[in-house]
Amino acid sequence: MSVTVDKALGKRFLKNFLPPEGVPIQFAIAALGTRFGAQTLDILITYGTGVILLLLLALSDLLAGSALVSFFLLFVFFVRIPYYIFSELVWNGRTLGKRITGIRVISADGAGLTPYQVTARNLMKEVEVFMPATLLFGAGDFSGWERLAALAWSLSVLSVPFLNRRRQRLGDMIAGTLVVEQPRAVLLPDLTDSAAGAAAQLVFDAEQLAVYGRYELQTLEAILRDPPKSPQARRHVSEVAQTIRRKIGGLDSLPAGAEWDFLLEFYRQQRAFLESRHLLGDSRENKHHAAAPKPPGQGAA
Repeated sequence: MSVTVDKALGKRFLKNFLPPEGVPIQFAIAALGTRFGAQTLDILITYGTGVILLLLLALSDLLAGSALVSFFLLFVFFVRIPYYIFSELVWNGRTLGKRITGIRVISADGAGLTPYQVTARNLMKEVEVFMPATLLFGAGDFSGWERLAALAWSLSVLSVPFLNRRRQRLGDMIAGTLVVEQPRAVLLPDLTDSAAGAAAQLVFDAEQLAVYGRYELQTLEAILRDPPKSPQARRHVSEVAQTIRRKIGGLDSLPAGAEWDFLLEFYRQQRAFLESRHLLGDSRENKHHAAAPKPPGQGAA
């Protein structure tokens, strides 16, 4: 799986992933303000639970004074770490705060997010944020120099995301992760919602879909991402649709104005076909894949 990082787009950096199916997936690096908002929500969730329990214990007179504060800090610690790790494992890189703000964690190399990465980045969060914060603001017999050292460390680690273009904190660098905006499906809903008339009823068989490979699919996707707005662009779309129709066969003609819907429906079915073939070990690079030499003793597919 190949990965490329594009140039800056405003204040956001785009990251492209090319999965085995050959259809690029584009992610936008999450804004630091959005990440701060997600972290604030997660802190409210974890610490809010501890505060509620703290009030119940105080009202019941079961604990008091320093024992109550120590219990609160231990409770929050043992809730906070499982909360972050378990949430990101179950929700594929998202905590409740990230789900609400529309961001998620992904692996920087484009592979699936692993338990090691989730655990590493969240344990580092303890070292980067929560332990220094406890030293700075928590109760305890800490000297002024110790608190000053904690403040210097906090400022240093908080500046790291501002100093690298992928907005990674130390935990992300160690775990090999990125925080990105949750991608919103742009093309595929259009394929089902925009198809109309005769094109929406088209069903292409395996022989027709096997004509092209992922290279042609990427080319078609590039066309479909930019709906035609000029007569020249519409003519180009019509030529592409007619070329595909003739190449795959089985369709005598296209009604006037149905070319765009035809391409949308063909893209949707072609992509699903190539993904299913890849899962079976049959990656189709381009329209010349049928001419590739077969291993000795292997018959025609």
